[in-house]
Amino acid sequence: MQTKIGKIDSSSALAVKIIASVSEKDLEFLSFQEKLSFTNISHPERKKEWGTARLALQEVLKLLQIPYPGFFKDEHSKSHPMNGQGFVSLTHTRNYAAAIYHRELPVGIDLEFIRQKILDIGTRFLALDELDFLQPLPAHYTMAWSAKESIFKCHGKKSVSLRDNILLEPFAPNATLIKGKIHGVNFNDQHYNVQVEQNENHILTYTIW
Repeated sequence: MQTKIGKIDSSSALAVKIIASVSEKDLEFLSFQEKLSFTNISHPERKKEWGTARLALQEVLKLLQIPYPGFFKDEHSKSHPMNGQGFVSLTHTRNYAAAIYHRELPVGIDLEFIRQKILDIGTRFLALDELDFLQPLPAHYTMAWSAKESIFKCHGKKSVSLRDNILLEPFAPNATLIKGKIHGVNFNDQHYNVQVEQNENHILTYTIW
């Protein structure tokens, strides 16, 4: 996967950046609360992941010509703009961090490194119907995991179970779109279209609801 930044449409954009060391000077654009959060991160790798994700978000906002408003996390650990305008989602995995922003609609984004061991934990996050159609390929399972994570982040509530509430329609290992829904949480199912980008080592998924 390569670094990228681009508009999805006139109201949204995403960015993917290689994780690298970040200094306080690089993050001068952050709000006071965000700067405090960054200072309080003691683990060096976690500090790089956190900072790179915010730099990706800054690039997204610049592309959309939106001033950086500062962001805070709610009780579900979901990020929100401090000015109450727009929707954001952040993610990171081995080597990369990413951000997505939409002016009007909820969003979710996820990045996953493809690992062989995901085949051993499929029953923890996959429904029986999903286990039936997925091929025993690490990339295919990772696509399912990542799609569910993007839906989970877009919904933004911790009470949702990846296995029991987020259900995916059958999709091929080379799919670029995954259809899914959140079931059994509200009176009506919530349906999502998840975009998929994959390469040899990583899966990127995102959804706009």
